[in-house]
Amino acid sequence: MVNDTQLRIMRILENNQSITQRELAKELGLSLGRTNFHLQALAEKGWMKMGRFCKSSNKRAYLYQLTPKGLREKAAITLNFLRRKEVEYQQLSEELEKLRQLAEEDQLAAK
Repeated sequence: MVNDTQLRIMRILENNQSITQRELAKELGLSLGRTNFHLQALAEKGWMKMGRFCKSSNKRAYLYQLTPKGLREKAAITLNFLRRKEVEYQQLSEELEKLRQLAEEDQLAAK
């Protein structure tokens, strides 16, 4: 099971493999510890690899790379996320339409 935060992380890492955990945490609006927790969870699932930069002067710098399995999972998760949001959108649209009708009825009754 993946959550929306892990999906956001996967999207960010797909475009920027050399982002630091601190930068990632800031972009996500999370603490550094929470960000590290999510990165470790993705790595444990085999969806992401973490490796040190060989030529980096900052020996604590990592390269984050989605694995082929991670890319497939990201696509599937994105599709499920989209479907879930479409259902929410449909429900919200129906509720808004009902509220519009009630408001129009109330307006007519007030005249």
